Amino acid sequence: MISPWQRRRQPDDVPTPVAVAVSDFCRRAKAPAPAQQVREALALLTEEEDFRVRALTDGEPETSPLGPFAVVDILRGVTPALAAQRQECGYYDVAQELAQVREEKTPPPAPAPTTPVFGLAAPPAEETDPKTGRRKSAKAEAAAIQERIAPRKRTTDAEDGVTALPAPPAQEPQEEEAPRFLKRELPRPRGRFTRVEAQRLSFFELTRSEGKETLEAAIAATEHRYSLLRTLEHRYNGPRGELTQVDMENVLRQHGIMETLETRERENLRTAFASQRGATGRVAWALGLSPSELQRLTHALHMEEEVEALRERFRNEALATSHLTHRLDLLGREKYLVDLGIQKRFADALRKDLERLAKDVLPDATDLHSLANVVGRKHGAPAELITRAFERLNLAEGLRKQLAAQASSPSSH
Repeated sequence: MISPWQRRRQPDDVPTPVAVAVSDFCRRAKAPAPAQQVREALALLTEEEDFRVRALTDGEPETSPLGPFAVVDILRGVTPALAAQRQECGYYDVAQELAQVREEKTPPPAPAPTTPVFGLAAPPAEETDPKTGRRKSAKAEAAAIQERIAPRKRTTDAEDGVTALPAPPAQEPQEEEAPRFLKRELPRPRGRFTRVEAQRLSFFELTRSEGKETLEAAIAATEHRYSLLRTLEHRYNGPRGELTQVDMENVLRQHGIMETLETRERENLRTAFASQRGATGRVAWALGLSPSELQRLTHALHMEEEVEALRERFRNEALATSHLTHRLDLLGREKYLVDLGIQKRFADALRKDLERLAKDVLPDATDLHSLANVVGRKHGAPAELITRAFERLNLAEGLRKQLAAQASSPSSH
């Protein structure tokens, strides 16, 4: 009796349109599967059942999740609701392994002989000439055998040697079996399914006691829960399809290591905000997060007040610094000031101070460039930065007018 989980054909013999239809159906049923798994499932059906597969996949899934083995189970008479329950509990993972084991244990069919074997020839007593109806003599039988094997002769000189020395029958199985073994091991790419994706493990592997060590090692190698999810979703399925954030956090709480992850996240956030001097955009970039993910992570860790206190400290430092070179450098970091929300306050304060510094040394300058040099020498700042600040803060035009008026005032007296 043939088992329902025994292959009826090879996976590569499944028509590509049928495999594509089942893959799309599983995606709509919230249980996407790799191409190789789809072909292994369809290998359980015969070619005559492909039209039933297309009839099922052309419609919408009645329930979810439904993988490729669930599709085969429905075609065998199982209700979609029962197939969805089997998909969730991992029943079809066992069915897939069972199909693979049965395929390995199935003996290969006997190969057709490619060379004549003299031991299998009919007895001479039964050999008759079709024209005369008489028995063939031994000489005529030998001539017939030579004629039968004549196309396999390599050269005319070695004809007698080839016909006189038949291949030893004991070595025939080895010579024929070796190519068969190698052929079964070689990959056979076909169509758009040439790339074989790595098969993801069941979600229940993470819920076992051995899964705790796996999760602890993954936490040690990641910086936050979002990178941990990206690492695990490539290796494990979720209980209902794709692995989600909620599924991962539930498993971490089940093993009692959610606090370990949160402690690591808090340390990474404090370090990132300190090294980036309160700039949330650069913190998100350094941690590999989007701005919305950083905001959600800060809220989940209840660190809004702590983060805001860090940002306020760096705001006060930027506004209170009296070092002219440092302030001119900050003026060029416009995105940083916008991130902290102090761009206008900082620019107004620096404009006011530069006006005062320029007014003090205005009599010693003849043009804008010399004015910047005088201010720079007096306060230890680069003249290029001072000139750029005059332009950026819209002070250049007013200072030029004052310098022109100053230059023309002695000639008027």
